[in-house]
Amino acid sequence: MNTQNTVEIISFSSDLKEPVKTLNIEWLTKYFRVEEKDELILSNPQEEIIDKGGLIFYAKYNNEILGTVSLIKIDNATFELSKMAVSDKAQGLGIGNKLLAHCLTVAEENNIKKLFLYSNRILLPALHLYRKFGFTEVSLGNVSYERADIKMEKTIS
Repeated sequence: MNTQNTVEIISFSSDLKEPVKTLNIEWLTKYFRVEEKDELILSNPQEEIIDKGGLIFYAKYNNEILGTVSLIKIDNATFELSKMAVSDKAQGLGIGNKLLAHCLTVAEENNIKKLFLYSNRILLPALHLYRKFGFTEVSLGNVSYERADIKMEKTIS
């Protein structure tokens, strides 16, 4: 098997602090703007996600980090799927699929009962991906991101 053409999902390490920020800033500035909460989390992923019980994963392809996603701990049974971004140059490699599938596997393995996410209705490919993996729309409720106009969740069995 040619591993050069394989997308590998790897976990956060302190030497990989920057890609979570650069990939998300690239994505946010393309579609929306970087909000204060984004800047805080993306500048301090160790403190804001990992140290609080969350997880960060990266998609590595040809020795380059081209995608990322985070599971932010709300409580032992509930995590927010957040900070998902794939580089424009990696579109079409199925990285979003692989990252999302990995998060669901990790959720099952760690007895996480519910994942939820915030998104925006203009992001049709993302919403299609979430629906494909079984996420359904729920009431938006109080949300701390200006850009969020849809909340989706999935119960993990």
